[in-house]
Amino acid sequence: MARPTGFAYEAHPDGAVHITHHGRRATVLRGDRAARFLDEVTAADPQLVMARWTGDYKRGNERTARAHPRNRG
Repeated sequence: MARPTGFAYEAHPDGAVHITHHGRRATVLRGDRAARFLDEVTAADPQLVMARWTGDYKRGNERTARAHPRNRG
């Protein structure tokens, strides 16, 4: 699986954290979630952490989902 890229985050004075992906806002975290994110992003690979927090990462089930009757052409 390819490594996620293009993520950036910005911590604001009011405690909010804005996460962007290729310059477009992906999510805004506030309160406890923002604090947990900031702790985690400094301890691990930031791109991977931001991809996970925004939900923009492969889950490994794409091939099986493609074969599902609902998704067939």
